[in-house]
Amino acid sequence: MAELAGTALITGGGRGIGANIARELAAAGMKVAVSGRTAEQVEAVAAEIGGIPLVGDVTRQADVERWFGELGAVDILVANAGVANFGGLPWEDDVETWWRTFEVNILGVHLCCRAAIPGMLERGGGRIVIVGSGSAHLPGQSETAYTSSKAAVCRYGETLANALRDRIPVFVISPGMVRTEMTAGFRDDAMWTPPECAPELVLALASGEFDALAGRYLHAEHDPPAALRGRVEEILEHDWNAIRLRRP
Repeated sequence: MAELAGTALITGGGRGIGANIARELAAAGMKVAVSGRTAEQVEAVAAEIGGIPLVGDVTRQADVERWFGELGAVDILVANAGVANFGGLPWEDDVETWWRTFEVNILGVHLCCRAAIPGMLERGGGRIVIVGSGSAHLPGQSETAYTSSKAAVCRYGETLANALRDRIPVFVISPGMVRTEMTAGFRDDAMWTPPECAPELVLALASGEFDALAGRYLHAEHDPPAALRGRVEEILEHDWNAIRLRRP
């Protein structure tokens, strides 16, 4: 893939999936800004890739607007910051902790998108990638905050793509089940996704190759760029890679 120019902002980029995405885009030639609440992590990743550290809270409008003010033009927004509180009974969860999941996973995405979009429209281009989760639709789950917030952000991404059709492509991806601090308590024999899958998919989306799939739900492991290249028309024709209510 050819090198990419421009500036990317990765929220939650100080560790895990976000840090790997930051590394991938920086290696492709982009100037990458890394945001997060933990200064030590954010600064370490930014120093590693020659990027820009932005410390702050994705749920605070003042912090988000400060980031975009410092960066100026942002060509790629990767809204990756997310939290989860697995375990325990939903009706016994601390209410503030439960609601904080929604604030980070949905409000944080919205604040970043609303800060990025005006500049993208003014410059006539840009792309947004929202990191969702298979928890948004997979059956059999009992945790309520993370699953519901990810379902909401998937719907948010699709409808935002509709609002920005033919102007700014918006994608929602699932990175798969990747070994991170968030998944540290999961079983060793779980169906783990290789950590390189999500960065490779984000890089392909950032390139513009798959703009026709804006608004679609793409899984990093099941929809790798090599496979997507031969499926674009088929996906559009059958309305695949979308979360839908199907009736008999």
